[in-house]
Amino acid sequence: MPPQKMRRGTRKPYPRQTAKDGTVWVEEDIGGGTPSASAHRSRFTAHTGPTESAKRKITSVLQSFLCLFDMGMLQIITECTVHHAHRTEPKWKLTVHELMAFISILFVRAVMCPVGAVVDCWSENFLVPVIKETMSRDRFISIMQHLRFDKHPRTERVKADRFVVISDIWTRFTKNCVESFTPGEHITIDEQLFPTKVRCPFTQYISSKPDKFGIKFWLATDLETKYVCNASPYLGKDPNRQKGERLAENVVMSLMEPFLDKGRNVTTDNFFTSLSLSHRLLQRNTTLLGTVNKVRRELPPSAKDTVEREEFSTSVLRNGSVSLTIYSPKKKKTVCLMSSLHRDVAIGDDKKRKPNTITDYNHMKCGVDVLDQMARMYSVRAATRRWPVAVFYNMLDLAAVNAYVLYKACTGWKGKRRLFLSLLAKELRCRFMQQKAMETERKAAAAAAAFAAALQRPVQTTQCQVQESCNRNRSRFTCVKCHKFTCGKCRDSGHWICKRCTQKL
Repeated sequence: MPPQKMRRGTRKPYPRQTAKDGTVWVEEDIGGGTPSASAHRSRFTAHTGPTESAKRKITSVLQSFLCLFDMGMLQIITECTVHHAHRTEPKWKLTVHELMAFISILFVRAVMCPVGAVVDCWSENFLVPVIKETMSRDRFISIMQHLRFDKHPRTERVKADRFVVISDIWTRFTKNCVESFTPGEHITIDEQLFPTKVRCPFTQYISSKPDKFGIKFWLATDLETKYVCNASPYLGKDPNRQKGERLAENVVMSLMEPFLDKGRNVTTDNFFTSLSLSHRLLQRNTTLLGTVNKVRRELPPSAKDTVEREEFSTSVLRNGSVSLTIYSPKKKKTVCLMSSLHRDVAIGDDKKRKPNTITDYNHMKCGVDVLDQMARMYSVRAATRRWPVAVFYNMLDLAAVNAYVLYKACTGWKGKRRLFLSLLAKELRCRFMQQKAMETERKAAAAAAAFAAALQRPVQTTQCQVQESCNRNRSRFTCVKCHKFTCGKCRDSGHWICKRCTQKL
């Protein structure tokens, strides 16, 4: 039987390849994509940048930070910290404004002296005047020791949720990040390893990372601004995950849930990228671009063949709306890249003849890496033995980066990030410093009144009735609070109040 003639305008049939799981791939010419085989995605038309609610709130550097790390979160941390402190110190106090001043010291240290222990900031060799004016070293250490983020018994709850000791604060933080900013067309999803060797049930060891040990977070960032759109911690193997569910797909769909159905594209690495994920995203009007691990069963046999390929050669296969680019950057090595974003795959004019899918991926994959670099440059991270505090440090770093993006977008400010953090630290401690100044004035007025009252009384001397720091010294002055005779050693320096009454203030 003679071969059938093909009608003019029809495509030439290309070789088919079947993967181990039965997926059929059709090889096509470079640049030979057709509308029927292209990605079905609506055009991205959403308005990007800070949301309307964020624009109304942000009038200062501090407001941009509080838009993400709000007063409700600070109030929860304050209450939990005081609740823990009262177990051993019933009269221990902490206000929200003092907690904000505590956070400001962390940011000042991140800018001025990020290397070394936190307590070195009060030493004579590395003294930072702003820190000493804000808070004494002992008070800072006391707040750090009692710092807590949950006040309920957690023995039973930890079995259901390993992150429960800080989950309330983390949930509110990620919610604020989502509600304060609308990302652009391209979002990057990757892992972040926050460096710490603290004892933790989900600490990770990643040999390819500079710090090796740490707590792993999944981050979704806006490609253009490096804003953290959404984040999720990795808590280790989940015993409740059903057999057949893929962790990588669940992570991507969870992080992208607030941003689906808008015509966006998400860029991932070979841990996340898969054919099934690409199809799931296409159903939600979202495309995928990312490298593919060669061990995946849905890849065709030619993707694993590296011997017979020429250097800088490219082949393209397609499965429905998803294209698979196989590029050989050098002999006996191939890179597999899956894309539902590109209609056609074209070869560049450069020496290495890179296809446009590879070029676009190299441009879009850097979102989380650049964000992590920004956070590390001015990080509040310090040595700690408690993993919730390490997570708290990471939240402050991410909130500072996001606040910088929001403040620039809302006000048009073009200053450097170092200056922004300095202004943020100044505004965080401003209210506490005002209260501290008012308290100093009140004590001075009380001391002056006590001195005037003492001058009006008949002069007499008697044995010190306080005897906190003396050995039966005699005095003619009394405490303005308890009216007991108080010698100079038992009196508060600079005030007419005995040391016992000073401790009760």
